[in-house]
Amino acid sequence: MSITVSNVTKYYGRQKALTNVSFQINSGEVVGFLGPNGAGKSTMMKIITGFLPPTEGHLEVCGHSVSDNSLEFRRKVGYLPENNPLYPDMYITEYLMFVADIYKIDRARLRVEEVIEMTGLGPERHKKTAALSKGYRQRVGLAQALLPDPEVLILDEPTSGLDPNQISGVRDLISDLGRSKTILLSTHIMQEVKALCERVIIINQGQIVADEQPEKLEMAGGGTHVFVEVEFDRQPAPEQLISIHGVTEVEALHNRWLIKATVEKDVRAELFKFAVNNNLMILEMTQRQASLENIFRQLTTE
Repeated sequence: MSITVSNVTKYYGRQKALTNVSFQINSGEVVGFLGPNGAGKSTMMKIITGFLPPTEGHLEVCGHSVSDNSLEFRRKVGYLPENNPLYPDMYITEYLMFVADIYKIDRARLRVEEVIEMTGLGPERHKKTAALSKGYRQRVGLAQALLPDPEVLILDEPTSGLDPNQISGVRDLISDLGRSKTILLSTHIMQEVKALCERVIIINQGQIVADEQPEKLEMAGGGTHVFVEVEFDRQPAPEQLISIHGVTEVEALHNRWLIKATVEKDVRAELFKFAVNNNLMILEMTQRQASLENIFRQLTTE
């Protein structure tokens, strides 16, 4: 396992931020870490990276106990916090050399050149970080996280505040990094989760409320029913549709029908049979499923 979190609880004074949080992330997984503001995401990420100690519980990253807080453990983890802290008066190369010196990286100059190339900072490398766009500042943050060549990347809101072009660039970079590294990614953008993550962990009020693949979460979101939107070449009577095996409700949508059916049998096959038996032609048919955004709301709204 790249990350093992066991029964982690965190208090800030009397305020409980996390309650018995446990999960594991395998090597090479890209996992989305979702939750509303104040749910405990950033706290959990800071604990994994060793920036905060847990009040209770145990964590391991790549076989190293986080509580040891050793330099070897630090080299295993790259961290991009939500508020990317940079030195505004430092040039990009100067800043990265400074970080490389902190990590005591061998052949630091060569490694800095590698991460500049990897993160696409070449065209801006002679600028101070204060003169960079937010998209490039995020790339500098990713570059410093990548300097020790970590096995695990913890990215807290890496595309927050970026324009669509900048978001696309950072997403492509994260996608490339996900081929060789374990990534825990916090975001509020559901399209980002579906594009990048093979698994989703949702936290609410300091507790894990879901841990599943995005597609399976969406499929499970409808519970015991599915919804199918269908358009025929001519309109059947609603009582005909409600008589189809498995159909529980029908709703007219202009020239289409929204069919609610049980999941026990694929109602699309029954709709095809119905169309043939009644000399109807199906012009379009789409099975709907609950969106990740809707499921997120259901799980995080009291």
